[in-house]
Amino acid sequence: MNIILYVVAGLVLLGIIGMVAVAFYVTWRLTHPARKPLDMLPEDFGIQETQAFTFPSRESAINLAGWYFSAERNGYQSRSRTLIFAHGYSQNRQEPHLPALSLAARLLAEGYDVLMFDFRNAGESSPSLTTIGLREQKDLLGAIDYARARCPGHSLGIIGFSMGAATALLAGGADERISVIVADSPFYSLREYLQENLPQWTGLPRYPFNWLILTICPILLGANPREVKPYRAVKLAKKPIFFIHGTGDSTVPAVNSEKLRELAIHPKSSLWLVPRAGHVRSYAMASDEYASRVIRFLEDAMKP
Repeated sequence: MNIILYVVAGLVLLGIIGMVAVAFYVTWRLTHPARKPLDMLPEDFGIQETQAFTFPSRESAINLAGWYFSAERNGYQSRSRTLIFAHGYSQNRQEPHLPALSLAARLLAEGYDVLMFDFRNAGESSPSLTTIGLREQKDLLGAIDYARARCPGHSLGIIGFSMGAATALLAGGADERISVIVADSPFYSLREYLQENLPQWTGLPRYPFNWLILTICPILLGANPREVKPYRAVKLAKKPIFFIHGTGDSTVPAVNSEKLRELAIHPKSSLWLVPRAGHVRSYAMASDEYASRVIRFLEDAMKP
């Protein structure tokens, strides 16, 4: 009988070790997504003058790469305003399904300087852990530092997409140097989002893998999704926020932006729900209206 108990206990222990190993492997893959190549050229979108640059994240040993587009150097009258683009999870500065360069070209023609950069572990930036908005805040703060040092007299705004939108709310919401935020398809709370959607990402059963991934793996990786709470930042952000979300978004449902909009305290904050648009697909579906709404919002929200 004792031998049977030992065998059963051993099998149970091996099963637990196996499930933890699978959970850790899946978490490692999620936090180290494959890099997408930079395969678009600014000049293909009518941007004639591009300045490539690198700058440090607020986290040591992380260097970030990007492009800076000056309205004046591209032949437009400058508004003395710089917009920082923040891309989504597993993407890069191009945010190719928009594509971000198309939106940048429209804003450039309106007199806005545009800064586009790669978060850590994306594009041409330093390899590191992708934390879906946690440590990426330090990258975005580094981009704000760079934009402020480059053009000290410019007003600054952020346009973020998905993870970049959540990061914009977290870092930009509290940073007094940022005057406006455009948040396209943000999530309300990372842990709540993952609790509901992890099986779609991993292909694993909700039980026990949700608990393993959200409880044990953060300890091993030193990155806890509990700390990524855009809703808390929105409650305190004393600046206009323009939320954009597609009603056909099955990746991050539009209710996330609806709940965030309810918490925004600035009277000029607003929400645009784009019928049938998928995740970060609103610009692709209605590019003229998207650009027009964003420009109107910026014009009103960034008035002196």
